[in-house]
Amino acid sequence: MNNFVYDIPTKIYFGENQLGNLGKELSKFGKKVLLTYGGGTIKKIGLYDKVVKEIKDAGLELFELPGIEPNPRIESVRKGIEICKKEKIDVLLAVGGGSTIDATKFMASGAYVEHDPWDFFVNNAPIEKALPLVTILTLSATGSEMDTGGVISNPETQDKLGRLGRPMLPAVSFLDPTNTYSVNAYQTACGSSDIMSHILEVYFNMNQDLYMLDCFMEGLMKTVIKYAPIAMKEPTNYEARANLMWASSWAINGFVNGGKRQAWSCHPIEHEVSAIYDITHGLGLAILTPRWMEYCLNEKTVSKYVQFGVNVFGIDSTRPPMEIAKESIRLISDFFFKQLELKSTFKELSIDDTNFDIMAKKACKNSTIEGFVPLNQEDIKKIYEMCY
Repeated sequence: MNNFVYDIPTKIYFGENQLGNLGKELSKFGKKVLLTYGGGTIKKIGLYDKVVKEIKDAGLELFELPGIEPNPRIESVRKGIEICKKEKIDVLLAVGGGSTIDATKFMASGAYVEHDPWDFFVNNAPIEKALPLVTILTLSATGSEMDTGGVISNPETQDKLGRLGRPMLPAVSFLDPTNTYSVNAYQTACGSSDIMSHILEVYFNMNQDLYMLDCFMEGLMKTVIKYAPIAMKEPTNYEARANLMWASSWAINGFVNGGKRQAWSCHPIEHEVSAIYDITHGLGLAILTPRWMEYCLNEKTVSKYVQFGVNVFGIDSTRPPMEIAKESIRLISDFFFKQLELKSTFKELSIDDTNFDIMAKKACKNSTIEGFVPLNQEDIKKIYEMCY
């Protein structure tokens, strides 16, 4: 196994009634706060008023940028950067799900550069510095509240690209499960699919690594499988919401990676779908993941499917390995499409094969994704076709 360094200094306030610490934490970074949020849900649930009160009671100056989109746009990032520079913002406060937090991360880093923020993605411009970021999470899905990455869409070029940058790691995150009570069943399902995909992208790996990390990932997956359907049916079930929220953070904060170096596959393949068709990311992952698993199954990889099927779904270990593997794919499909009640094909989303070639080419950057199984353009196109 490979050596690794794990260092996530994000301070977490987990649980109810923690917002009384917000003003204190923001004040550590300065006086001027830029509050970012999405379509206004935080106002409907009363969270906006609580946040504004804490900011004002702390004697801080408040600026706002509402309207950040799902699959956040580069134009929103540009607007935030403009406010940061014009008003000399000291700290950013993102209140929302992964889209709001991702966009705010690149506002924080873009505040220190003169080039367009899209250069972070297409020209690999360095991310050397960022304004401090505090987050209040309202959707369990992306794990952006405790990681260094973000994904931004550019409708003009039909690109959806991700980037990591250590300076963008949130300094403080408030994780109150009650703030996710208003998330509807569909978005709960999509968020849970996203969490599962983050784990599966690391778990399906033939490299030898720490046994305990595989056990940890299996526990996370069993947690999502158990609590996602409960949260969908009982939206104010605190135990279900809390388990999903904490699983979301730990699925992608780097801990489960250990010394693994393998590239992710499903995420870049899905990004091309939502870049063009603007579908919910978690839904795209749910459709793609079982097909990717099926495509990657062979005599060399079957042992990982056996481990997954036996330890996560409790399949009888005495059955033939290939039989266990196929049953595990069936069971994860049932989880996505029957328990989470998500659509199972592109056709149901009115997505045809028109763009499969260009999507496949962009997903592998005209080369190969060196993932669980190496995938070239033709491989990716076949996976898209399996989803149709």
